[in-house]
Formats: sequence, structure tokens, C-alpha cells
Amino acid sequence: MVPNFENFWSECPWEEDLKYAKAVCNQADVPLEVVHLTNEYWNNVVSYLIEEYSSGRTPNPDVLCNTRIKFGAFLDAIGGMAFDYAASGHYANVIHPCTDWMDEPSVLELSQGMLKRLLFPLGCIPKDEVRRLATKFDLPNKDRKDSQGICFLGKIGFSEFVARHIGEREGIILEAETGDFLGKHRGFWFYTIGQHQVYGYLEVRHGPRFYDCSLQMEVEGDGQDHSAVVRISEDDQGLAAGQFAAFYEGITCIGSGVILEFWDGQSFPVCTKAVEIARMEDKSKIGNPVKIKVKPDNPQEVCDSAELASKRNKKF
Repeated sequence: MVPNFENFWSECPWEEDLKYAKAVCNQADVPLEVVHLTNEYWNNVVSYLIEEYSSGRTPNPDVLCNTRIKFGAFLDAIGGMAFDYAASGHYANVIHPCTDWMDEPSVLELSQGMLKRLLFPLGCIPKDEVRRLATKFDLPNKDRKDSQGICFLGKIGFSEFVARHIGEREGIILEAETGDFLGKHRGFWFYTIGQHQVYGYLEVRHGPRFYDCSLQMEVEGDGQDHSAVVRISEDDQGLAAGQFAAFYEGITCIGSGVILEFWDGQSFPVCTKAVEIARMEDKSKIGNPVKIKVKPDNPQEVCDSAELASKRNKKF
């Protein structure tokens, strides 16, 4: 995929980030050298993000940024320089195994080879204490807000980014159990599992949760263990293909992997009517959306779902 930075790069706050980095380094009298990894970031993170969403999966760009950029392309770029370790501001600690032959991905989806060259100085310090120390030393970024969401988007909304790069394709929303026509959408990639999107009064959102689980490795045709079947102790309808599952022993992260698919052992109840409507070539024959009762604020009020969707879509 050819980089198309004009579609979002002008909104990325990298200049503000660099300004703070320069100010902190100047105050601490530490030399600063900038390594440009724009193309690497596009090819290894942004392109993957677009491809995954267009396929109906929910990727995690933060994990890819760690593996492929911060501790991948960056370390490769400075490989010729004389340094012993690279320090990062992640709130994490590294526990190295007693043997050197292990090279499987571990915490942050990093190999042991990567982890051996990393330092996490904030790993034992609570975030509130880090803020207090920043104020004590009067650092230029002491009052800056925590980084949240997808950093390169800047002020662009995520749905706007998806629309620019994937486009829109109108479709219909049906209730699986009844086949009722609830309204229309702009493309299924705007509503993949785990996203914080609102349609009418349906909110699709999923946060981190912890479960007891069992894990069984599956041997592929080449005799290697490339995937595993994980069974969790409770039902969770928010699991999404493309997201990462992390495995802990106590508070120690012992591994992670991409969720390839998920199921609950029971087929989702999709009625015959819903299947027939979904297969219709001429969707204009469906008619108008059904009425949706608003709750819990005013159970007596009845709103048109298409009107609600139109209002909500204006915020995307």
C-alpha cells in the first residue's frame, strides 16, 4: 500500500510531541537525535490497521507500534550506534528467563532478544508518583495529558479516518432473533466488535477483563505449535478477532497472541426471516425501519430508528 499521508498526517500531533521532547532534553542537558520512521510506521502499523478493519476485524495498533516500531524499526535504525540499552516509558517490568534459548514473544509482544536491550524505569513507580516527580522537577511536560486512543489521528475522529481510507458502503441492520429492520449503516467496518460506537440506543464497547482459562496448543501441519485453543471461565460476547489476548500468572504477563476467531459453542440465533431479508438483492422492498422504544429515560417515548441513526452519524 502506498503511503497516503495527506489523508491524516497533517492532523498528527508529532510536532507538539517533538517540541516537548526537545524542551525536556534541553532542561536535562541531554542530546536529542530524531530518527524518522514515517514510512515504516505506515507500512507496519497504519496499513495493517486499514486492512484489518476492512476485513471486519478489530486490530490493536498500540501493540503493533511496540513490536514493529518502538522496539523494532527504531532499534534497527540505531543498531549502528554505540549503546547498551534503550529506555522506554512503559509501565512494565521485565523478568528474564534463566535460559537464553527462549525467543518466543512475551510481554508487549516482544521477543527475548528485544527485551534484553530494554529498560523500563517507570515500571516500579505508580503513575501518580510520576506526575508528582514531574512537577517537583518542573518538567516542561508536567501538565500534559496522558496519551489515549490512536496517537497519529490527532483531532481526526476514528470514523472519519476509516471513511477516508476504506470508504463507505451502505447496508442494513437487522435484529437476528426477529428479522426486524432496524435501520441502515455506512459500512460494517464502522461497527466491528469492541469499538465504542453508538447506533440508536445500542452501544458497542468492550474493555479489559480477566478470566480463569485453560490453554491447549494446536500442532500444525509442519509439526509446530502456531496457535492455541483458549477456554475462558465465563461467557464474553465482546471478544473480537484481531484483538490481543494476554495471559497472566498472578500479575506477571507470560505471553499473548492475536485472537483469530471466537465462539461460544452455540450458534447465534439468527431467524429464517433475517436470513431471507439479508439475501434480498433489492433492499428497497424491506420498507421502513421498525419503531424503537427509548429506555430507561422515558419508556413511553417512541423514536424512529432511522432518525436516531442519522443524528448519531453526524457525530462520527
